[in-house]
Amino acid sequence: MAGSSSSFWRLGLSVGVVATLACASAAEAQTSLEAGHGGTAGYGPSCLGENDDGSSNVVDITPYFPSGLNFFGTVQRSLYINTNGNITFAGPVPTYTPNPFPVASQPMIAPYWADVDTRHEDSSWLGSGCTGPGDGEAVMGPACDNPTEDGVWWYFERGRAIFTWDRVGYYQCHEDHRMSFQLILTEATGCAGAGDFDVEFRYTQCDWETGDASGGSGGFGGTPAQAGFDAGNSRDFVMIDRSREAGIARHLCDASNVGINGTWRFSVRSGVIMCPDAGMPCTVAGQLGACAEGRTNCVGMGTECVQQITPAPERCDNIDNDCDGMTDEVDTAALCVAPDVCVSGVCTPMCFEGGCNEGQTCTATGCVDNDCVGVTCGESERCVHGSCVGACDGVMCPAGQMCRGGHCFDACAGVTCDDCGVCEDGACVPNCTPTSCAGGETCQADGHCIETACAGVTCSAGTYCRGGACVDACDGATCPFGETCRMGACVPAEAPDAAFVGLDASFEGVDGGGVPFPDAAFGLDGGAGGDAGRRRSGGGSTGCSCRAPGGGEGGRGPLAWGLGLLALGAIVRRRRR
Repeated sequence: MAGSSSSFWRLGLSVGVVATLACASAAEAQTSLEAGHGGTAGYGPSCLGENDDGSSNVVDITPYFPSGLNFFGTVQRSLYINTNGNITFAGPVPTYTPNPFPVASQPMIAPYWADVDTRHEDSSWLGSGCTGPGDGEAVMGPACDNPTEDGVWWYFERGRAIFTWDRVGYYQCHEDHRMSFQLILTEATGCAGAGDFDVEFRYTQCDWETGDASGGSGGFGGTPAQAGFDAGNSRDFVMIDRSREAGIARHLCDASNVGINGTWRFSVRSGVIMCPDAGMPCTVAGQLGACAEGRTNCVGMGTECVQQITPAPERCDNIDNDCDGMTDEVDTAALCVAPDVCVSGVCTPMCFEGGCNEGQTCTATGCVDNDCVGVTCGESERCVHGSCVGACDGVMCPAGQMCRGGHCFDACAGVTCDDCGVCEDGACVPNCTPTSCAGGETCQADGHCIETACAGVTCSAGTYCRGGACVDACDGATCPFGETCRMGACVPAEAPDAAFVGLDASFEGVDGGGVPFPDAAFGLDGGAGGDAGRRRSGGGSTGCSCRAPGGGEGGRGPLAWGLGLLALGAIVRRRRR
């Protein structure tokens, strides 16, 4: 990272990285290899002859990438294709056991650096039928059993290069397990600078990890394969998680950083592989409370923590909303609707003997769920059914928003990116390209990927496009405690005065024959009506299924509320005036 002597990223299943696990012993990915480029296998007219540890002659790439490839600050204008699952820029690399990144003097892009062996019985490097410039010199070896049709191929066109390892076996001449993978380089377009490019790794069959000479047996064990990027300066590299560890093959086929199993995409801008840690939660230095919530953004070879929440008025939620280092420090009665007071982040009625709900206990601070008596939760937590839960636990924000510090908000509001980037999840990322979006998505002129079905669809405020149609952004949303979803945003739920105009007329509801309005009016879960943080129905109803914390369905008992309301009727009427 910036300021350190060694800069590296280990790309695993973090923010934006999607993984699904399969049960089969052999991993089969969702993606496919790109073909249709000529040659006997469709992967291009040039290939390496059957060999072990061989490499191509040097390949001049300037006819296809006139500005070269800016790789970790060095513009590369030629490359070598190596049998052992990588391309290099400084010279051919026959090394079969992957050295741990970083490696000196070997700038490399490695979709799968391992001991590939494409030989089979009666092999002849002249008999593979390969033509075109850059044919590799085969390395002769002992006769091998079990003939195969595996090979290493490449194809160039203006602004694009495709390198394919098609059903390759492993040393020594084994074909019982195969690997099929591809490396695709694409010249960046739009506002990208000279030498900028995009990289894609594709894996369709991932059946072995180690050659015999790397300590393996049957394709596994020993020193497994490595995948990623190495600057060749003994300092800078990017490595996919689980490299040189058992399980790397399955991980590459069964996982992704773009949501398509077996597909991994990277952008190289100004020589830098864009950091995979962008968008990760972090703590903003010097900030307190909710304002310390941030997310990382790429800066040079490292990241910075960008503040995402600004000070707001205190609420009864056990969160330091105004960022002054104190939580719910405002007068407890002022944070809730009378007669409730704020107790451990929950608006709770002041209690007197017999005045609490069933399942609650009257304490010095107010009515508390029986399960929560004596439970002390940390900041930004509250007690629910005896357990401390976080402010964002169980929250499903409206479409396009995220939960931080107990609030749903647009993480990109106020974030400004340069002409070459767009904001996603609060972090600036490179503009999309026609090949960088996930399957079923289209790159828009504004630099964002969207569903292909939604291209050209314009939706009104509070809605968004899904599957080609405009839908309510609140559908399926579960707002944070004490909030309700309206017009695509989680907002404080209605106060009782706004929710109930004829309060006195509603007293008939407490005898069990009418609506038990006190739950909806006073809002045990935040002093609010509406859905008060509950999930909206699919039909867009703003009704609620209210429940006192730990108090069971149906809210306060009629007797308790009858006593309380008789005493408070005048107060409520006076507030209405």
